[in-house]
Amino acid sequence: MGIGVEATGVYFSPTVETAHELAGKTGIPESVIIEKFGLYEKHVSDETMHASDLAIAAGREILKQHDPLSIDVVIYFGSPHKDYYVWSSAPKIQHELGTKNAYAFEMMNVSSCFPIALKVAKDMIRSDSSIDRILLVGGCKESQIVDYANPRSRFMFNFADGGAAALVSREAANSEILESHIVTDGSFHDDVMVPAGGSIHFAGSENVEQGMHYIDVKDPASMKERLDPVSIPNFELVIRKALEKSGYTPHQVKLLLPLHTKRSMLNELLDSLGIPEQNAMYLDHHGHMSSLDPCIGLHFAQERRLLNPGDIAVTVSAGTGYTWAATVLRWEG
Repeated sequence: MGIGVEATGVYFSPTVETAHELAGKTGIPESVIIEKFGLYEKHVSDETMHASDLAIAAGREILKQHDPLSIDVVIYFGSPHKDYYVWSSAPKIQHELGTKNAYAFEMMNVSSCFPIALKVAKDMIRSDSSIDRILLVGGCKESQIVDYANPRSRFMFNFADGGAAALVSREAANSEILESHIVTDGSFHDDVMVPAGGSIHFAGSENVEQGMHYIDVKDPASMKERLDPVSIPNFELVIRKALEKSGYTPHQVKLLLPLHTKRSMLNELLDSLGIPEQNAMYLDHHGHMSSLDPCIGLHFAQERRLLNPGDIAVTVSAGTGYTWAATVLRWEG
């Protein structure tokens, strides 16, 4: 047994928004939302559930079978759109989950964070003999920051809500975390953001009136022109490099666990890697939940018994800014 993911948990709010409802909001035909956006429906949280609550709910699913007092570290890896501005959700999550022996902190790299969080957890356990179990928890309520009337934010219309968690253990029976590869191209740092609320455009009524509290793309045409030539190559690069470091090739991948993106992008990536479509987890009934997608995909893979001992799975994601990240798992359970 080695350092690996011992258990996963997910949580979704009961409210579902369908492709038909999104078509009414956006003016985009329902068929386009289903076929091109790759989305039949997504979960949307009400005013009682925020990012921390969604993370807590997912963490509780794991702690039904594992002692909260056995957790040494709690790491929040979810969306930066949280309950409050300039506020850490990790202490609240640690308290509500009853993980009294754990210290807690946050990681944030928007949508790319789960493969990075797996690497960080593995490296922490390897380097510190006092740490045996790390609980990774994330929440996302990014459906709330999408302005469906803004065509510049079109590629973010699949943003959804949910919670996900993964227990990383020193002696995991179910899987082993192998190697990772991460690439950042900081030339995209200024393309996607919520303009208001920070120190440049401090919160004020005029910001709200101008819709600056929603996520926006400064210049979609410019971003597309620069991003299209590098996006798939960088996805492919991090996957191939992570596999190479782990001693494997793409043809040995049993399951690819990517972020939710448009179908054409996923298909192009699969073709470039030579991975069959049925060997990828696609969240077309859940949408994109910031960094949570690969963790949720791993949970569904376990539920559906898609992984057998010796199988190789790759978690892969990308976050605006722009960072691409992949981490390889060998299934043992």
